[in-house]
Amino acid sequence: MSKQDTEAKSQTIDLLNWRYATKKMQPDVAVPADKLNRILEAIRLSASSSGLQPYQVLVVTDPKIKQQIRPVAWDQSQITDCSELLVFAAWDNYTADRINQMFDLVNEQRGFKNEGWEAYRQKLLAYYPTRDAQVNFEHAARQAYIGLGSALIAAAEEEVDATPMEGFEPEKVDVILGLAELGLKSVLLLPLGYRQADNDWLVNLKKVRRSTENFVIQR
Repeated sequence: MSKQDTEAKSQTIDLLNWRYATKKMQPDVAVPADKLNRILEAIRLSASSSGLQPYQVLVVTDPKIKQQIRPVAWDQSQITDCSELLVFAAWDNYTADRINQMFDLVNEQRGFKNEGWEAYRQKLLAYYPTRDAQVNFEHAARQAYIGLGSALIAAAEEEVDATPMEGFEPEKVDVILGLAELGLKSVLLLPLGYRQADNDWLVNLKKVRRSTENFVIQR
């Protein structure tokens, strides 16, 4: 491994130590568009089961919409103080149309059809749409969490603060954002912005995680 590679890896770890679940954000400081776009691109490039990408990300910047969401998100101030509020919304179900659209996109982008790939399409079509819609939604929601992980790492590398949130009422957020009409259900909220270093009780506290020995199991 080159010295440059070692330094890059060290920088990523340093930035992950720097990041934390920011409690107070500066409401008047915007995330630059290029940084936001790289965070969104990291989410878009995330892995997902069968490559289906069964979720979407809404970027909420309208102050009025943020004000509507805040009361149904435990009145957390980051909702309204953030620069952008990302809402991860999963497919409410797997349908044949949704599966076919993604497989067709792969064929179109790669410029050819693969026999094994087409056989795998038929396998999914025979299995996913026959399952209970709630089971399918929960599976899709788990894929959104993979995207969240990418977002947190990308935000740290951009030195943008990000606070992942499950503390909200999804059904009410769905109504505010009109997600049912899109066949989506909200799963996660991720405010992006910049910390108020002089007004956040958590900012200077030691990051606490289990030790490597108590976290990683070798077999």
